[in-house]
Amino acid sequence: MKAVMVMFDSLNRAMLEPYGCSWTKTPNFTRLAEKAVTFDNCYAGSLPCMPARRELHTGRYNFLHRSWGPLEPFDDSMPEILKRNGIYTHLVSDHAHYWEDGGGTYHTRYTTWESARGQEGDGWKGQVANPEMPDNPFSECCPRATEFTRDTGNNIRVQDEINRQYLDSEEKMPQAVTFANGIEFIEKNHEQDNWFLQIETFDPHEPFFASQRFKDMYPDPDYVGKDFDWPPYKPANEGQDVIEHGRKRYAALLSMCDYYLGTVLEAFDKHGLWNDTMLIVNTDHGFLLGEHKWWGKGVMPSFDEIAHIPLFIWNPKLGISGVRLGALVQTIDLAPTLLDYFGIEIPKDMQGKPLSGVISKNLPVREYALYGIHGAQVNITDGQYVYMRSEVNPDSLYEFTLMPTHMREMFSPKELNNIELAEPFSFTKNCRVMKLKNAPITRPFKFDSTLYAVNASTGEMTKIDDDKEEVRLANAMAKLMRDNDAPIEQFVRMGLPHEGEYTGTSENSSKVIAELESCNCENETNI
Repeated sequence: MKAVMVMFDSLNRAMLEPYGCSWTKTPNFTRLAEKAVTFDNCYAGSLPCMPARRELHTGRYNFLHRSWGPLEPFDDSMPEILKRNGIYTHLVSDHAHYWEDGGGTYHTRYTTWESARGQEGDGWKGQVANPEMPDNPFSECCPRATEFTRDTGNNIRVQDEINRQYLDSEEKMPQAVTFANGIEFIEKNHEQDNWFLQIETFDPHEPFFASQRFKDMYPDPDYVGKDFDWPPYKPANEGQDVIEHGRKRYAALLSMCDYYLGTVLEAFDKHGLWNDTMLIVNTDHGFLLGEHKWWGKGVMPSFDEIAHIPLFIWNPKLGISGVRLGALVQTIDLAPTLLDYFGIEIPKDMQGKPLSGVISKNLPVREYALYGIHGAQVNITDGQYVYMRSEVNPDSLYEFTLMPTHMREMFSPKELNNIELAEPFSFTKNCRVMKLKNAPITRPFKFDSTLYAVNASTGEMTKIDDDKEEVRLANAMAKLMRDNDAPIEQFVRMGLPHEGEYTGTSENSSKVIAELESCNCENETNI
């Protein structure tokens, strides 16, 4: 058997035709939905990019223990498990975070890998540039352009301007190169057995850099401002004309993604791969395009447009196509699904579930889905309600890791000056880990805890006040945190009991703080 995963980044499900969008042009996603199973209730787990990819490898949540970072020495990596069991694994990608400090252990888990350069601020082409930001009124307030590169001296917007000079035709653009590399692998290996191919593009992540033929699909003749293809992570306070222009730029890149998805579908048709090859089409998270009056992700609550993501799966062993399923599934389910497909034992530390039973019989694999960003709100949904819980004790945020790196740089000596050594977690294979007092990868705005009711037919979320439902979901959240062996510090941060029931009173916070104090004495040693 064989398998292909086509992974996009920042794919907003509400902008796809199969999920009800009427103005974007995504015929190949529609064709895919007719051939595969479409999941209507798939949620991200850990956000953003590399935390989601750790879940893709390990089948368990990342955000409760740490922020952005590489795979850990104790992690179970799905591609590596496949490789060790005789399945050839190959990654083709233009996702530049794989080649940075914070992602450097992911691509080497595959048998082979191939990169395409030039996305976003990829440090690709060398050119001494003016240190000032590009002459673009929308370039300020992007956290990734300022905070995330404060120690490296890099300016990703300047680097992007440099990179684009060398991407002067569509066939040179990173997405096009990535898919060409993927199709080349299929052409060379379609007659072979026992392989897994991951075709992963950074698109339609910002900047929304698409070739002209896709921009022409979304004309904007009345717009007179500067090209707005890189929205900042901040409130969408621009005029409506700018917001609509930005959405059209995203739509152009989305249609480019759709086109190259079509090249994979054509390869499946050409070589009869539908008979013996699984196809998974997925994303890590969505992206706000002015919805809720916000751009981006990370600094605002993980609204539906961010956390509720598209997922399509074709399983040739089951042969079920053109079906929509409402079961609650998550990114953590993809690793066990692939291992199960290839007949490989699923490690006990993977908490995701294989989706074969969901596809064949619509059997549920979970009652609740947990998701969030390290240091931000913790969120839970049962498909009927969404509860976004905010921290009550922000000083109780810590990183637990053996791989202390941020996105583009290692932890600084100052950050490492006061390391403590924590006792092993249930999934660290008896390894003790560093406990670090550390700022999160994003600087999220402060929001109150919020409960939403989800309209079953439209998916719209309505803010409600219901103490009974809030207590129920808070208890479900605490249970899932326990099931994932979340550090007790997270319970303190969120004001949830490490043991017992949450009642909605201040007694819970007092109890968990007392538990933490006793836990500190017994379980941690200073280095």
